[in-house]
Amino acid sequence: MTQQNGTDVTEFFLLGFGGQHKFRYVLFIVFLVIYVTSMVGNTGIILLIKTDSRLQTPMYFFLQRLAFVDICYASAITPKMLQNFIGEDKSISFMGCVIQLLVYATFATTDCYLLATMALDRYVAICNPLHYPIVMSRTVCIQLVAGSYFMGSINASVHTGFTFSLSFCKSNIINHFCCDVPSILSLSCSSININIMLLLVFVGFNLTFTVMVVIFSYIYILRALVKMSSTAGRKKAFSTCVSHLTAVTIFYGTLSYMYLQPHSNNSEENMKVASTFYGIVIPMLNPLIYSLRNKEVKEALKVMRSKVLDWTQIIKIQHNKASNIDILQRFNVLRLKSVIISN
Repeated sequence: MTQQNGTDVTEFFLLGFGGQHKFRYVLFIVFLVIYVTSMVGNTGIILLIKTDSRLQTPMYFFLQRLAFVDICYASAITPKMLQNFIGEDKSISFMGCVIQLLVYATFATTDCYLLATMALDRYVAICNPLHYPIVMSRTVCIQLVAGSYFMGSINASVHTGFTFSLSFCKSNIINHFCCDVPSILSLSCSSININIMLLLVFVGFNLTFTVMVVIFSYIYILRALVKMSSTAGRKKAFSTCVSHLTAVTIFYGTLSYMYLQPHSNNSEENMKVASTFYGIVIPMLNPLIYSLRNKEVKEALKVMRSKVLDWTQIIKIQHNKASNIDILQRFNVLRLKSVIISN
């Protein structure tokens, strides 16, 4: 399909994975399970933190926002991908592609900054515990989250605006399962030098800045842990970092693989796999990491489970009482009828 400029393109076609047609039903089931698990897990984290009074701290305030961001950027790409697995029509409208890229890029970048913010929170909590409530006040926490969203919005707006202002005259087939900047740039017949420069500047800055915040935060945390005289105190302090450190390692490890792998014949397919892990699997893993490796979250889950069981028992008792009353009423009606008939 040949087009003269970007405004002539009315739709794109998402090619998806290589050879996905053979295994489309298997892929559909696998990614549907992953997506549902991600939605349930992250929604559960949000509700758990909201309802449990012991989790009303800055660390869990940021975790709640991280869960919301994971829901948003997984939902930006997964439903369309699932539709393309089993549907014949793999097209996405021009505006649909714009919105998908804008939403996905916004929340993916916000995720980077939230993880850096959570590292900063752990640094203040461990290295400056006496001033922790003052430094990480409610106002500061809201400002940090707002700043993360702001950086995500700026990054996404710049890339989306410059990407879709190009002319597309080579093809309208995107060799990806979603509208991704590099895949869309390969379709353009315009000069993409500015776009490449913007990618290097913005992605480079966002990754470098957030990674440096995480690295320096944990350097100071390790120094503080080494200086602690109490082994129990050291273990307790480190245990609050384990979940976040695991999430950060997986997140930035995947990003490093995506952007630092050498070019090869299979690089496009490798990018798709990495993008799948980064955009779909990681949002599912985060709730598992924070629930299985966090003592306070596990205790909150136990409390919630016991409350649910208590409510279930109450409902059963009320149902049994209602059933018994109904049976008794029927028995009384039958007895009354028998008395009337006998008379």
